[in-house]
Amino acid sequence: MTSISTTVGRPRPFSPLALAAAVVSLCERIPLSFVQLAARVAIAHLFWNSAQSKLASWPVTIQLFAMEYRVPLIPSDTAAVLATVTELGGACLLLIGLITRFAALALLGVVAVIQLFVFPGHWGEHLLWASLLLLIVARGGGTISLDSLIQRLFFKAD
Repeated sequence: MTSISTTVGRPRPFSPLALAAAVVSLCERIPLSFVQLAARVAIAHLFWNSAQSKLASWPVTIQLFAMEYRVPLIPSDTAAVLATVTELGGACLLLIGLITRFAALALLGVVAVIQLFVFPGHWGEHLLWASLLLLIVARGGGTISLDSLIQRLFFKAD
């Protein structure tokens, strides 16, 4: 019979597989709501800054939409207003987590327009933005959002 004192004193041999399993187990404990919050804040920051740069020099923004961006089927001044309003509104809604999926869908539309018509060569950056937005569309704003609070307060499951 093996006593406890003989097994406790021996150091365990290093195992890369055991270390990898421990790291995976630790990663699986990260709450999805923290990931959703981080995605919302990151995308909100990105689009808020973009809208602020448009508003900082509106005449230049109109000129860029007319001469460089050239979104088809929409007049350039209308496209500039739509892009700015969508970026500002979407950023605010994502930050507070209100109608999160719809805000993410709207911003995903902005990303699609940017990718297809404005800067098609920047697909890697746009794919990163789209990935975060798709996470939000697929999983919602998470428990740290107004959507979740409204759901808990007004639509309680019986």
